[in-house]
Amino acid sequence: MKNVRAKKSLGQHFLNDEHIASRIADTISARELPEHARPWGDLPILEIGPGMGILTKYLMDTRRPLQCVELDSESVGFLHKLYPDLNVVEADFLKMDLDTVFPGQDMALIGNFPYNISSQIFFKVLDHRDRIPVAAGMLQKEVAERICAAPGNRDRGILSVLLQAWYDCEYLFTVEPFVFTPPPKVRSGVLRLTRNDRTDLGCDPADFKKVVKQAFSMRRKTLRNSLAPLLAAIPSEKTAPIEPLLTERPERLSVDQFVLLTNILIQK
Repeated sequence: MKNVRAKKSLGQHFLNDEHIASRIADTISARELPEHARPWGDLPILEIGPGMGILTKYLMDTRRPLQCVELDSESVGFLHKLYPDLNVVEADFLKMDLDTVFPGQDMALIGNFPYNISSQIFFKVLDHRDRIPVAAGMLQKEVAERICAAPGNRDRGILSVLLQAWYDCEYLFTVEPFVFTPPPKVRSGVLRLTRNDRTDLGCDPADFKKVVKQAFSMRRKTLRNSLAPLLAAIPSEKTAPIEPLLTERPERLSVDQFVLLTNILIQK
């Protein structure tokens, strides 16, 4: 693409492959969503980091309400000239008040996410899970795989557990470096999150997050080691239900097992 330049300070590498862009846009279309998520296939779309608009034009083709959030002023100016009717907001998504975006409506979130803030983007998605039933996009392959890692996978981490408590996480496909300008040094992966049917975690979400973060603070040790600060405050007779779990490493536990840990370790 002409006029494409790397914004290294933002961690940006611009996609230049039309086929890949079309495939990413399709990840939130009704025909591509899992059956339970198809009603979300006509939601308004919030695109993060449109850059020079290669994904944007395919999202515009859906005829769904579309708003774009872009931090780089040069890209915003380019998009305004290319698509005069496009709603582009120059802002930092991480600092943006999402209540100002499609007020009173749920939304689908999508983007070719800057590698250096992709995890933070998904933490924000988690905070707004009641308004974002579907989110998809491209990020560094290892991060995408980590988010989707199932119990027992050594790549599983804090964000895996927190997101999988509320979303079904799918790793969709891999994208090679040569389809970017400039080519990154790593491969990329495309994932999709769709809200599951959980409405109640079974414990306080803030306590759940605290236990998960503490569990992964010493990820290569057993939970008895990493959770020692919390265990110290609990009488030993109350820990019997979780004794088998304490011999495991954190990546082996399911969401429900972390809920059990939370209810035992955080006494109200």
